[in-house]
Amino acid sequence: MQQPIDHTRRSLLVASALGLGTGALAKPTLAETPVGVDEGSVSGSKVSFPPIQAQTEPPGAPPPNPEPPDRRIGFAVMGLGRLALEQILPAFAECKHARPVALVSGNAAKMQAIATQYGIPATSCYSYADFPKIRDNPSVQAVYVVLPNALHANAVVQAAQAGKHVLCEKPMATTPDEARRMIESCESAGRLLMIAYRCQYEVNNKELAKRARAGDLGRIQLIETINTQNQGDPGQWRQKRSLSGGGSLPDVGLYCLNTSRAVLGEEPIEVSATIFSPADDPRFKEVESTVSFTLRFPSGAIANCASSYSVHQHRHFKVLGTKSVGLIENAFAYEGQKLKLLHSDGQHEQTSELSLGRKNQFSLELDHLAQCIRSNTKPRTPGEEGLQDQIVMAAIYESAQTGRPVKLKPQNRPDPFRGPEPKSADS
Repeated sequence: MQQPIDHTRRSLLVASALGLGTGALAKPTLAETPVGVDEGSVSGSKVSFPPIQAQTEPPGAPPPNPEPPDRRIGFAVMGLGRLALEQILPAFAECKHARPVALVSGNAAKMQAIATQYGIPATSCYSYADFPKIRDNPSVQAVYVVLPNALHANAVVQAAQAGKHVLCEKPMATTPDEARRMIESCESAGRLLMIAYRCQYEVNNKELAKRARAGDLGRIQLIETINTQNQGDPGQWRQKRSLSGGGSLPDVGLYCLNTSRAVLGEEPIEVSATIFSPADDPRFKEVESTVSFTLRFPSGAIANCASSYSVHQHRHFKVLGTKSVGLIENAFAYEGQKLKLLHSDGQHEQTSELSLGRKNQFSLELDHLAQCIRSNTKPRTPGEEGLQDQIVMAAIYESAQTGRPVKLKPQNRPDPFRGPEPKSADS
């Protein structure tokens, strides 16, 4: 007959085998809190921890330490399309200084569903006709305009007139004149205007720009950048010139243009371009498919850029210098960037991949504007930055139409249209 198991005796034998005393079996009480590296320390309202791993290991991310909800800047999201619902509204969960407090939409049923999801009261939900009433909502300090391109200008003007700061999706507008009107309206109202160039806040793009400007790559000679996707339904607003203002150039080609300007801190002095659209493709009856354009900069650097609406998805950004090459794979995507450095040690060609961690680009740009509102500081990507892209895109279209290069007004200082570098979201 099998003898019953003596659990106490077996536990003692296991402890003995592991080199533990019987005291190891004593269970801690709730009153016995962690000490040392696991306890952390408090300074003001922020908690921090000392390193727990050896110095050979990369440091872990600190606690988020967000501001209390009632102290964050309240944003109204205007336009509840795919980008707003799939990227922007979820990004608020990772923000430290911003929160969603209002919605603006032409679809009442959808707005009610989204308001329920995010705990936004019905009194903070506005139709486009009712939008001016947002002036009387003190919880809204900023409006994020996420509408089709041709609707940006009027929406920004209305938001500024309602006394709200504005974050506007790219492209800023469909013409330089529209962009100028948006800037003037915000200046007259004393409100900040920021354009949502998320890649200028994305950690890999920022790191490559930092290294390029510091001379780590040597003298920059060439930039290669491609942003393509195979567009679908020809009935979508991006294929309607009256709503989009253009095809692949203002939508995905703009990333090639803006990121090339941002990494160098220079402005192009000449552009040349070619455009092609398949004549038998119904997607391109009104807008262009493929654009290839070259930017020439005062330093001698040349950026070769291409965008397309009829090529398999590809997002590539490469900066070539005399010492090294910086490459970002998946450069313009919402996530999944990889930064690689290609260089020689004098004997062998080497490739290094930097691991910078993941940070939500939309959260970073939202928090940046929130911090600028608190400190009354010009954003890194203000309206003037968006206007410059509109001017250069107009020159690209002109060059493609005439078949000749188009010269642009030279600028005599670095970053002539940008505000200060963003502060850390922790500050």
